[in-house]
Amino acid sequence: MATVSFQVIDGVDKGRAFEDLATPVTIGREEGNVIRLNDERVSRFHAKIQEDHGHVVLTDLDSTNGSCVNGEPVQLRILKPGDQLTMGRTKLVFGTPAQIAASAKASNIPGTPAANDPTVLSGEIPAAVAASVRETTEAETETPEPSRGYPKLPLRLAPSQAAQLSEVIDFLHRALADATEVVHIPANAAEARLPLTSWQQIQAVLAILARYSREVAEPAEATRA
Repeated sequence: MATVSFQVIDGVDKGRAFEDLATPVTIGREEGNVIRLNDERVSRFHAKIQEDHGHVVLTDLDSTNGSCVNGEPVQLRILKPGDQLTMGRTKLVFGTPAQIAASAKASNIPGTPAANDPTVLSGEIPAAVAASVRETTEAETETPEPSRGYPKLPLRLAPSQAAQLSEVIDFLHRALADATEVVHIPANAAEARLPLTSWQQIQAVLAILARYSREVAEPAEATRA
């Protein structure tokens, strides 16, 4: 019997992880689903995940708003680690960070450093500290435009807290840099081409960010987990 894992990267349930679930798995907002989502745009029984001949298959259960995989509406789709599922306002990534890293490595696409280094997406934070961000200025704080600047870093952190935050920033910076290093942009093009392995890496980073966000917002729940 196959087991599957999903991580919610956007929506009300952002940061939740559903790991090593025995198939078949149903997803929906009603009690009785293996993965129950708090999203009114998700149908009562929205989709089913099952194993068939060595493949993990998603089937949309005639949901009201449909299911998408990597932005494409689907009724039936074989899933690969790193695929992004959209149901209502909720986005989930299929697979654990380790599974996504292994899938990227198996793709064996030349020129992708992270594909040969699964620890980049394992969730383990490197010890080196090498990231900086521009803080939002006072003038920018007064404007409602969200596109200006970056959120300010917390002040007066204890040395150990500052070191931990720096490690988190460095990990995210390195993982995203590796994922986008091989993006191809043709001359005079308005779009960039993203290799599958880079897409998988970015989905893993989004899952880690969502988990961090939930742990910060609900530290008691994170401690229990």
